[in-house]
Amino acid sequence: MWQAEVRRVALGIRQRVFEHTIKNQGGYLSQACSAADFLATLYVKTLNLGPSIAPPVPRPFAGPPGVNNPNSFTGADYHGAKQPEYDRFFISPAHYALVIYAALIETGRMAPAGLDLFNQDGSSVEMIGAEHSPGMEVTTGSLAQGLSMAAGVALARKLKQEPGRIWVFLSDGELQEGQTWEAFQVIHHYALDNLAVIVDVNGQQCDGAMDSVLLPGAFAAKLTAFGAQVVEVDGHDIEALQRAAAIKPSQRALVILAKTCPYQGMDYLKKRYPRLHYVRFRSAKEFDEFEAAIRQQLYHLK
Repeated sequence: MWQAEVRRVALGIRQRVFEHTIKNQGGYLSQACSAADFLATLYVKTLNLGPSIAPPVPRPFAGPPGVNNPNSFTGADYHGAKQPEYDRFFISPAHYALVIYAALIETGRMAPAGLDLFNQDGSSVEMIGAEHSPGMEVTTGSLAQGLSMAAGVALARKLKQEPGRIWVFLSDGELQEGQTWEAFQVIHHYALDNLAVIVDVNGQQCDGAMDSVLLPGAFAAKLTAFGAQVVEVDGHDIEALQRAAAIKPSQRALVILAKTCPYQGMDYLKKRYPRLHYVRFRSAKEFDEFEAAIRQQLYHLK
């Protein structure tokens, strides 16, 4: 049953990001809580990706792409060969990089030892993913650049009549960015029905709850007005996610609004709400309590 494999991968993502956060005294932990279930569903069930053609342990950074740098590379190879029949998967919120690395490991696309290179000088396993980081097709930081680049690729593939879909992972904070809406105008103008977007609607951003920073309004109504077919689902309901992902609209893009909880699977993290963007510990006592409570939940300890 694919559902059992998705649940195994999702738990593995949360455990790996938790262990990394404990080891390094901080990390992007709530992003694993909110995104693990839909990322696991995408990698296990939804995406039509070829096997990874990248080294299991990521190569050192070889410099930026350019005509004078034949050794440069992207992280796209971890999503398989760029054949017409295969999907491509763009990660727009680059600060989710650790969660993506964990997903690649859990699905056999990267070796666990690759995570030891995280945020090391000279490594391609960047803290904020860049084009050379595992799983990253392009550089997408600052936020909101990924959709525009993915739209260009979707247009090219449509003109070439390639059957593979283009998938884009957005954070809900990117729906506060003007470039995102310009991209949706372009997607609608060119009727890019080979493009699908999944949004992590966790209501969080760097400075706290989104509603306290800038009211985002009704996402579904806005996106529909911009020409997309919108489906709203519980982002932790893997079967609902898969049903939504199977929709293939005609002459318009699919947008899945995955409503998620930023402390799903790690209840103790709720104590930090609404400041969950990056977890740091204020004292040794807090660290010990935090580790014990979440470890007990993640590993079903008594």
